[in-house]
Amino acid sequence: MTQAPDEIKVKKAEKLLEVRFEDKLFRLPAELLRVESPSAEVQGHGPGQKVLVAGRAHVAIIGVEPVGNYAIKLVFDDLHDSGIYTWDFLYWLGENQDRVWADYLEALETAGKSRDPALNPPEPVGHSCGGGKGGCG
Repeated sequence: MTQAPDEIKVKKAEKLLEVRFEDKLFRLPAELLRVESPSAEVQGHGPGQKVLVAGRAHVAIIGVEPVGNYAIKLVFDDLHDSGIYTWDFLYWLGENQDRVWADYLEALETAGKSRDPALNPPEPVGHSCGGGKGGCG
């Protein structure tokens, strides 16, 4: 398990999150953190259910909340706030961000979608798990 970061800073003007671990400093763009959110809304409830999130080129982080001593919850200006970013996930994303970003851009192109919200309006915030009273169980 990854140790807690030494420092976490939101760089509002640059729209990124700086996460300093003992051995590394990662500069994670808000857009990358949003489209790779570890939430069920983005990742789905099982393998192969990941949702391609488009139109978030200008998304910003408006809040960071601690979750125990193992993670943070990020709040974005599109009101997405259900992802729990563990220290392990943040470290992994920092180490792999070039590959993850390239894969994301390729997926957008394949789907005919865009990072630009004007060309590809964001889907409504919220999570639908097939409706019903049971929610996402």
